[in-house]
Amino acid sequence: MSGGRRAAVAVALLAMLAAPWPAGAQAPDDRARVTRLDNGLTVIVRENPVAPVVAVALLLRMGSRWETPANAGISNFTHAVMVKGTSKHTGGELADAVALLGGKISAAGDVDYSGIQGTALARFWRELLDITAELALTPTLAPAEVDRERDWLRSRLQRRRDNAPARAFDEYYAALYGAHPYALSNLGTVESLGRIDHAAIVAWYRAFYRPERMTLTVSGQVSAAEVVAEARRLFGAPSAATPAPERAIPPPSPSGRRLMIEQPAQQTQILVGGLAPALDHPDHAAVKVLATVLGGGMAGRLFAELRDKSALAYTATAYYEPVHEPGTIVLYLGTMPENAARAEQALLGEVRRMRDAPVSAEELARAKGYLLGRYAMDRRTNERLAWYLGFYEVEGVGLAYPDRYRRQVEAVTSADVQRVARTYLATLTTIVLGPRVAR
Repeated sequence: MSGGRRAAVAVALLAMLAAPWPAGAQAPDDRARVTRLDNGLTVIVRENPVAPVVAVALLLRMGSRWETPANAGISNFTHAVMVKGTSKHTGGELADAVALLGGKISAAGDVDYSGIQGTALARFWRELLDITAELALTPTLAPAEVDRERDWLRSRLQRRRDNAPARAFDEYYAALYGAHPYALSNLGTVESLGRIDHAAIVAWYRAFYRPERMTLTVSGQVSAAEVVAEARRLFGAPSAATPAPERAIPPPSPSGRRLMIEQPAQQTQILVGGLAPALDHPDHAAVKVLATVLGGGMAGRLFAELRDKSALAYTATAYYEPVHEPGTIVLYLGTMPENAARAEQALLGEVRRMRDAPVSAEELARAKGYLLGRYAMDRRTNERLAWYLGFYEVEGVGLAYPDRYRRQVEAVTSADVQRVARTYLATLTTIVLGPRVAR
């Protein structure tokens, strides 16, 4: 997620490595300290003495969820311009400074959040925090950089459209969500990028970069008290900007659409899925297990049945993407064009099997172990811990969420999996994208 939801999904879907749940593993957020500054900014610090590195994540409620088709991509566009310079340094000087700290830094806009993330050797945590504050609070947002970044983003859009899996996912989101802002690409469109000028970038930045919308997380070999004191010095000033408007977002409605899109490619992309619960919904854990039964590595049903046994697909997996609003569970195949029709029917057959019969105790246990193992492994580094802590705060689920989520997954039954399959895979949206097949 942290690299951008739309850009990261296709990569995440291809990850097939399993990892066991570590025996006796504890929720790694139990040492996190939370402080609310007087201006509303949240500071979360997790002391981690194991590795001599530090990670910083400054996340805020700003992203596609607040955008419209007219300004789609403006959150990501704003961050692309922010990293090009501040009132003190050029973008090149900042990049050189971070490299000297033994680290890296980046900024981007996503769906439910946007922000700045960086890493460095732990002894340089003050310098990394200072650079983060400089990027966040005093970006130049120069008019010339807006024009340059617009051209670069347009080229990224074209590359994404030329990439068959990436375009297939973009088409899937658009068809699934309809008028809901989750249908929008965080990169925007050629038309929306053309409408976003310098004034729009500045106004968007000022409306959203407010302390009460921001969460600063630091994980690493640091002192929590010292980090909080430094954060108060750097970020503690009140904001005089006008708050960003909060508009009501009508929930998306399942459409059951099936779209065939012609695009020259070596493979045909098939996506079948439906709306799924939000991150804090009681069905969240059960749908995560459902997606893992279907697409959890080489033992997942789609891989085992459609790739290994039937040889109908090169890639076969499933993914459930929980977000603040309703998410989606999607089943994904990459197949030869001449096999597309049979592969789609076989995929729908696996959906029916999930709805019609409960999973076995052995399959359920494997899915839970795979799911929790990957979750544990993904939260072992300071960089990922800092992101998770900030993400859970921005999403409003709290820092106790990891342990709560683990207990909820362990409590999922076969009947729960069948129930959510019948609920969330009842009305399906389908995208078939690939070359025309001669008949």
